[in-house]
Amino acid sequence: MRFPPITAQKIIIRQNLTCGKWDPDFVPAELPLPEISMIDVFEESAKRVGNRPAVHYFDQTLTYAQLNDLADRFATLLAGWGVDKGDRVAVYVQNNPQFLIAQYGAWKRGAAVVPLNPMFKEKEVEYHLQDSGAKVLVALDSLYAAHAEKVIGRTDVQQVITTHESDLVSRQTAEKTPLLNQTKKFTPTGTVDLVSALRQTTPDPSVRVAVSPEDIAYLVYTSGTTGRPKGAMNLHRNVAYNANVYRIWMQMGDEDGVLGLAPLFHITGIVGHAALAARAGIPLVLFHRFDARVALEMIERWKPTMTVASITAFIALMNAPEAKQADVGSMSKYYSGGAPIAPSLVEQFERAFGGYIHNIYGLTESNSPTHAVPLGVRAPVDPGSGALSVGIPVPNCLAKVVDLEDPGREVGVGEPGEFAVRGPMIFSGYWNKPEATKNAFHDGYFLTGDVVVMDEDGWFYVVDRKKDMINASGYKVWPREVEDTLYQHPAVKEAAVVGVPDPYRGETVKAFVALRDEYAGKVTTEEIVQFCKERMAAYKYPRLVEFLPEIPKTASGKFLRRELRERSSQS
Repeated sequence: MRFPPITAQKIIIRQNLTCGKWDPDFVPAELPLPEISMIDVFEESAKRVGNRPAVHYFDQTLTYAQLNDLADRFATLLAGWGVDKGDRVAVYVQNNPQFLIAQYGAWKRGAAVVPLNPMFKEKEVEYHLQDSGAKVLVALDSLYAAHAEKVIGRTDVQQVITTHESDLVSRQTAEKTPLLNQTKKFTPTGTVDLVSALRQTTPDPSVRVAVSPEDIAYLVYTSGTTGRPKGAMNLHRNVAYNANVYRIWMQMGDEDGVLGLAPLFHITGIVGHAALAARAGIPLVLFHRFDARVALEMIERWKPTMTVASITAFIALMNAPEAKQADVGSMSKYYSGGAPIAPSLVEQFERAFGGYIHNIYGLTESNSPTHAVPLGVRAPVDPGSGALSVGIPVPNCLAKVVDLEDPGREVGVGEPGEFAVRGPMIFSGYWNKPEATKNAFHDGYFLTGDVVVMDEDGWFYVVDRKKDMINASGYKVWPREVEDTLYQHPAVKEAAVVGVPDPYRGETVKAFVALRDEYAGKVTTEEIVQFCKERMAAYKYPRLVEFLPEIPKTASGKFLRRELRERSSQS
């Protein structure tokens, strides 16, 4: 059964007329489609609220006018380096204002932004730069020296710009803040220092090119059925649309501010933080990378009102020693997505912080939300699975539940099936992968790979996942990539990786390993974990390892992952 957005909206409005907080006039069933690019959105806000804060970063503030000027300077640099419309600019930093400077500057030249996970190591950086064909790399100096410098010659990158996390704060703050002084600033050989280059550059308005809503804003990499990361082509109109969805759904006005808990390389940070702030013309609070103590300090200092993050971030905030004394009274709009949320955790957080965590659902391919719990409404719990509802369709999103084997057949209310969605937030396809793009859609609907049920009132519940993808703290991990790394160890004969429940991360990575005969009893779990840790991003390597004489298989030789999961649940 399919509920068009206006039907689902009316159902929920009818259910919650007595709650006193749900405003059907504020959140319409449909929104106008954007006829504007995200760089135009940002520049309009810079004109409208130029003197207002755009970014708070530790003790410093950049206004919209200042951020726009820095972006103009960066665009001028890019033009001098031959970056033209359609080129790609990779950004390999943490939650620093430099991300926004590079992003808006790249967009002024009509280039697409390729956000790179700062946890990537050499092999991962090399693949993403090669696949995207990025011409320019903007990186933290420490990340570049540690992981990118050795592979940069095997990519299309022609210019590297480096920066340091303390560049845009006061010297006093840099010296006394542990997050900012773990490494000393330096400029690696062959690179350009971002701050120095911006200071020496006079912005040239003529380098600004026309950017269409149909142009690519981001190549955000995800993983698919082959296990190789794929670049989702997120168009300007996709991002602009969901930025407006966030603004209206969460009722963001001039007095609001966004707390940047989600990483900016992730679709949640990109849309639910940066794009939302730009669309509303309000400040975004950044603090390099997530640290619960620092996050609480930033709330007290800058008084943001809203955030969206993985449940693990909220758990960390709740358990921080400073939580009881922290003044978090400004925060009134909490949303969480990316990983399942236990109803008990929502209750614990509300007792500790006085705010209710609303669920939200989206993917890289949907530019963040397709479904969300309305602000001020408490999500129901599915009696069968115990899952907290991810909400109802956001405006203009069509959603249906289809048969797991036949996506052309819709299943009935209460029956599990694959989540299929369509609407103006859905991406245009995978970069240079037409076959993968074709397989991702059916009858115009994007097949999410998540297994859901829908109740008779239009609430959706994610109860399982169709694919073997592991969701660790909101990060997607493909088992085959971990297995490929395990097979590089000389002692490993067979390896199978599954996700197992974890009270903090939602899921964690577990590896089942069969050793070669000559290594039996000679290899420890710690050795296997360390081997992977040295070769993979922190969220990917297995935390758990179990040795088996042989990995159970089907008659055709495929690993029985379900059996391995069941084995883990019984141990």
